[in-house]
Amino acid sequence: MPPEKLVHMANQIAAYFVTQPGDGAAEAVADHLRKFWEPRMRAAIIAYLKAGGAGLEPAAAEAVRRLGAGSRPV
Repeated sequence: MPPEKLVHMANQIAAYFVTQPGDGAAEAVADHLRKFWEPRMRAAIIAYLKAGGAGLEPAAAEAVRRLGAGSRPV
């Protein structure tokens, strides 16, 4: 899947979670990615962030950072 598509999808997920009460949007996005994205998709978005992450919204970028940091297994 092209990185642009992954960025678009991650940003859409983040846009939803930032509207929810509380300040846990980044962790909610990361949890969603862990549960519903296949490992290759997660690995690709992590690599994209490490290469600069252009276009990722702040909550999406933080979620991917958490995935890459290994807060839970990818």
